[in-house]
Amino acid sequence: MTEPAVLVIGLDPYRVPGPWDPTPVAVAIEESVRRFADSGIDATNCLIGLDGSDDVEAVVTNALRERPWECVLIGGGIRKDEEQLELFELVVNLTRRHAPDAAIAFNRNLTDIVDAVVRQLARRTAGGGRDSS
Repeated sequence: MTEPAVLVIGLDPYRVPGPWDPTPVAVAIEESVRRFADSGIDATNCLIGLDGSDDVEAVVTNALRERPWECVLIGGGIRKDEEQLELFELVVNLTRRHAPDAAIAFNRNLTDIVDAVVRQLARRTAGGGRDSS
């Protein structure tokens, strides 16, 4: 059995402007990478910057087209900040367009990224497809 392929789309903590410490977010991302591996999930991070250094649409589209994904997780940094509403809409619509068969997952916080993906993968397995929520 092959490992499920998961794409995690989030913000690169080192390329988010503002006076804040990116270290806790970077540590949480690294921990989720370890937890994915321990769970037998083949996860790839697509981290985008808000500092103007990325063509966000191109970066996300390229990641989504890289391979078939069983699940795409859209992180809270994109989803929860009202200032990022247009970015969130863009990412959701790119996901629908370029990974239409992937389940879409949302985490509650930095520590439950893997749990959110596992929840969606279990729903897909139990229901036999993407429309089984």
